[in-house]
Amino acid sequence: MSNQSKPQGGLSYRDAGVDIDAGDALVERIKPFAKRTLRPEVLSGIGGFAALVEIGKRFNEPVLVSGTDGVGTKLRLAFDLERHDTVGIDLVAMSVNDILVQGAEPLFFLDYFACGRLDVATAATVIQGIARGCELAGCALIGGETAEMPDMYPEGEYDLAGFAVGVAEKSRLINGRTIAAGDAVIGIASSGPHSNGFSLIRKILERSGADLDAALPGGQVPGKTLADLLMEPTRIYVKPILALMQQVTIKGMAHITGGGLVDNLPRVLPDDLAAVLKREAWPMPPVFAWLQQAGGVADEEMHRVFNCGIGLTLVVDAREAAATLDFLGKAGLEAWTIGSIVPRADNDAPTRVV
Repeated sequence: MSNQSKPQGGLSYRDAGVDIDAGDALVERIKPFAKRTLRPEVLSGIGGFAALVEIGKRFNEPVLVSGTDGVGTKLRLAFDLERHDTVGIDLVAMSVNDILVQGAEPLFFLDYFACGRLDVATAATVIQGIARGCELAGCALIGGETAEMPDMYPEGEYDLAGFAVGVAEKSRLINGRTIAAGDAVIGIASSGPHSNGFSLIRKILERSGADLDAALPGGQVPGKTLADLLMEPTRIYVKPILALMQQVTIKGMAHITGGGLVDNLPRVLPDDLAAVLKREAWPMPPVFAWLQQAGGVADEEMHRVFNCGIGLTLVVDAREAAATLDFLGKAGLEAWTIGSIVPRADNDAPTRVV
């Protein structure tokens, strides 16, 4: 019978930097988080080769709507601050908000966590945040991939990607085709910078020498440090907007991510229409005012890089604007009529902030 023990001087996968036992431990640790997110459509749990989800019988003509995204360089700030508990919410938010704007209800989410050496405690904290994001969105965390790749990432660092799939009735997809001149643009408050513009944010922090552990000058946000304001997780709009869709006709929606208001709102507008937004129609949150002042950032650049306090925009018939604002207020969301849809001439920008 041959000797099955490790040969003298032989190598193992752990010697190469991959700890299979740590990966197994992580799977067991995250199973309770994932279990809390399950929906009736999910037919399998965490740990298999693939996850099984049925669409169900609620839809006559179901259309699957998918999205994928990451957290971007906000992760660098998370590493510096050693805050790993909320970036998972950011990860979920970036994808589920994107599929929401098509009128889709998120069904399930998968994550990809890559690192050089797996720290089970850190990874579990991140994935617990992902599970929390799924709970907020009402979708199931049905699986993912944890990739331990020695020499690919510096010690203590990781990268994240997420993938969401939702479903919508074909006849109720929101695509902007019915938007008309005179419609109202509703802006819904963001929770902060969300997960966009952090390369510029980090450059502002570097040049200003700001103390992340201090409050903003003037005590404008009591009880919050600059770090708290910047790391505030991306707001997930899914549940209140799905409920709103049952009350009013939403003609178009835009998730305000990279590109800000001026680049995202045109993505849902017909070519012959433009949006005119009134800058004084909503309050600029103090963190954005600080970023603009500390970085000397021009207004036009602010509107192209940051959400400037508006995380989601809706286009509705002007006659439904009041009912929309009333519903959102009762749902706990701050919202304002921030502009209107107008005819667009050949040389007009698709979105103007005046």
